Amino acid sequence: MKTITFEVPALFGDHHVTEIRRILLEVEGVKDVYASSAFQIVEVTYNEKKVNNQQIEAKLDEAGYLGEWKFPAETGVAAQQGDGSKPFFRHTTTYETIKQNVGFAQRVNYQGRPLWPCPGIGAIKMEEVENG
Repeated sequence: MKTITFEVPALFGDHHVTEIRRILLEVEGVKDVYASSAFQIVEVTYNEKKVNNQQIEAKLDEAGYLGEWKFPAETGVAAQQGDGSKPFFRHTTTYETIKQNVGFAQRVNYQGRPLWPCPGIGAIKMEEVENG
């Protein structure tokens, strides 16, 4: 048995820990998987005769966990003032009438994918409902 550790920058939530464990434990020869969203690491114990570290790394990369995590950033421009050319706006404000509360407004166009990039989770599929 051999153990290898991967730094996984896109591992940022416990739902990713569950998904990584599912993906890797399905690989023949993988005996144990420890994943930590707090430290963004994955430690894999495997049988070298059945699988190698390149195959394990390929599975993590295929699921989107090893690449750089890209996400939309706040533009710093209020949504009402935007010219509409940017695909993403987020507006944060406080309202005079309620003083200390903070409100968020956001418009994200549906593009046949998760609204937030999330490795291991595929596109949101819209199903038509037939009237019966």
